[in-house]
Amino acid sequence: MRVLVVEDERVLADAIATGLRREAMAVDVAYDGAAALEKIGYIDYDVIVLDRDLPKVHGDEVARRLVAQRSASRIIMLTAAGDVDDKVEGLELGADDYLAKPFVFVELVARVRALGRRSAPPLPPVLERAGVRLDPGKRLVMREGREVPLTKKEFAVLEELMRAEGAVVSQEDLLDKAWDEHIDPFTNVVRVTMMTLRKKLGDPPIIETVPGVGYRL
Repeated sequence: MRVLVVEDERVLADAIATGLRREAMAVDVAYDGAAALEKIGYIDYDVIVLDRDLPKVHGDEVARRLVAQRSASRIIMLTAAGDVDDKVEGLELGADDYLAKPFVFVELVARVRALGRRSAPPLPPVLERAGVRLDPGKRLVMREGREVPLTKKEFAVLEELMRAEGAVVSQEDLLDKAWDEHIDPFTNVVRVTMMTLRKKLGDPPIIETVPGVGYRL
């Protein structure tokens, strides 16, 4: 899941981002509304965690522009103003959910996950290809009846390959889906992850490298 955290209190923004990354989400951060709109212009986010009281461009205006653009991103507003009128106003601006500060982090995670499920296109509950069975809900991978224990990144990479249904997936697409904008585009992290993933999946090999293009399952 790709998430944008928009919050001008930097300590809070970074803490939220760190916590969501620990939940296997790819998270970017913007500290004001203008920076948020810039990122939204070239990255398709599943969920945007949006503070209302932002500098440069107010959070309400960010929400209005997303609605005007018919963005598929789901918005959860965070604000210190938590009375009913404020919540109604935020929802009418286009927010999909509203959470008042201070909040319990596990509740934020649950709400972000719920919105992410709503923003994602419907997928089969279990993906199957080349003798591999991947259950996104249970985060379980089986190959020919054998459970394959994977790290969060390995699981995310394998899921993207299986979703592609035989099409080639580029390294750039894998970096975009399984990591976040802070990853070095010239890093070898995809190659290393692919190497360990192949080793865990075992023989016969099922992940093909297409030179100069990407990977295919």
